[in-house]
Amino acid sequence: MTTLALPLATDRLTLRLFTTDDADDLYAYQSLPDVARYLYRPPLDREECARTLERRAAGVAWTENGDSLALAVCRTGEPGVLGEVSLKLADARARQVEAGWTFHPDAGGRGYATEAARAVVSLAFDALGAHRVFARLDVLNTGSVGVCERLGMRREAHLVENDLDGERWGSEYVYATLAHEWKR
Repeated sequence: MTTLALPLATDRLTLRLFTTDDADDLYAYQSLPDVARYLYRPPLDREECARTLERRAAGVAWTENGDSLALAVCRTGEPGVLGEVSLKLADARARQVEAGWTFHPDAGGRGYATEAARAVVSLAFDALGAHRVFARLDVLNTGSVGVCERLGMRREAHLVENDLDGERWGSEYVYATLAHEWKR
């Protein structure tokens, strides 16, 4: 298992492993149709949230394709989870890492997603040795488009109707940055 210096602190936020005490906060946003639609899956029920928390609280080995790390995002010194940031080891040999973020809509418009995403992308490069970090997002998710662009990520692809969300065909953007670009 990769040892990480957690929790991470930013100016306003603390990023930490999830605990079973986060069940209500996780359910509060993962159960919302407006959140789930950008994740190409139905909203989670309480049982699915509980299973998700068990996996996330276990940490990450960070050695094989598909290994992932999800961190709860909290306002420093305040109770409650605003959302989450995640990293997934897409290709261990090529050190390709997918970054993601999901937040409760009530936390929107305050820069929390950008602040937390910046911290987790830095973690991918600095502590986990990533060569390239990328994000895949629904083209209609203008909030996440803005996060990628504020982070200085480059739009590398526009995948047209590449995924089915129930009955709706969704299109995705792929944004990315390389380690040597991130350190500039």
